[in-house]
Amino acid sequence: MERTQFTVEVIRQIKSIPAGYVSTYGMIAAMAGNPRAARQVARVLHSCSARDALPWYRVINAGGNISLPRGGGYERQKALLQREGIVFDETDRVDLQRFMWTMPA
Repeated sequence: MERTQFTVEVIRQIKSIPAGYVSTYGMIAAMAGNPRAARQVARVLHSCSARDALPWYRVINAGGNISLPRGGGYERQKALLQREGIVFDETDRVDLQRFMWTMPA
């Protein structure tokens, strides 16, 4: 399967997120060159995470929440993030001011 340049860049951006930080679907899309393609980032995560050994769990939504449903991966993602030192507040939200990673210019 031939990958688009956008897909290649999304994979590169996700692999760049360091332990202890998160990024959002929209931020990854913007850094990959298409700020309106957050759903495409979700598609890349779904189809490429295992094959490309992506740290999929470091990508959350713009509200600082895990998008996966409870009982459908939510608990696993939260545990992986907590293992890296990510703190959730009482509403299960990540403080993006504190934990958001953006690629250095």
